[in-house]
Amino acid sequence: MPDIVTSILAMGSGSIVGLVLGLVGGGGSILAVPLLVYVVGVKSPHVAIGTSAIAVSMSALGNLFAHSRAGNVKWRCAFVFAAAGVIGALAGSQAGKALDGQKLLALFGAVMIVVGSVMLRKRQSGEDADVRLTAETAKELLPLLLGIGFAVGAFSGFFGIGGGFLIVPGLILATGMPLTSAIGTSLVAITAFGAATATSYAWSGLVDWSLAALFVLGGLAGGVAGVRAGQALAERKRALNVVFASLVIVVGAYVVVGELRPQTPY
Repeated sequence: MPDIVTSILAMGSGSIVGLVLGLVGGGGSILAVPLLVYVVGVKSPHVAIGTSAIAVSMSALGNLFAHSRAGNVKWRCAFVFAAAGVIGALAGSQAGKALDGQKLLALFGAVMIVVGSVMLRKRQSGEDADVRLTAETAKELLPLLLGIGFAVGAFSGFFGIGGGFLIVPGLILATGMPLTSAIGTSLVAITAFGAATATSYAWSGLVDWSLAALFVLGGLAGGVAGVRAGQALAERKRALNVVFASLVIVVGAYVVVGELRPQTPY
């Protein structure tokens, strides 16, 4: 079991991720790995990625129920996309584990900079609110759902992140579904990708289960606060997204500089 200080830091870090997810939606989970490494003090980047994958999966699953009740999930599209993505996530996680931890963390920081830049752009919505995966539409939709799902899953597994910033536009590109449906549907894939990545890392002994539980617990509390704050600040959602995206870019730059800087020998 972690000591009291580490436990507090883990719960606090989890609450930050949950708060951000509640405030601005997808993308908040990308802060999990830097928080585990630089705040909680997890020594191995691989353990941080494996542990954060559990938190990502659990957080997405919690949000999925609300979107399902609201009718925002295209289930057939979601299952096909997620199934292809799980295969990609397992392959990506194997590649990630084979890479040196310091190089992996530096690459993660570079991805954060790219993600932050993408998040600064306004999301575009699809047009077909009634899109369904049926025998008639399968010829057109299946290749796109399978191909994009696998590619996004591999990326998600490699870096141990939810990948919502890629899944949402990927679903819109593959099906033309509206943004609200893409966000709800993406949670099925994020849950599955996170679970697949966590399983792969756990199989290799690269998950700290105690920290994962504390992180998830903090995330649940932070998520509740974030949703309430998000409702109160609904009119400033775009401004919140800009602030968060800028934060992601700054943290990403810090990670890149920190990991590429020559290490001081002990």
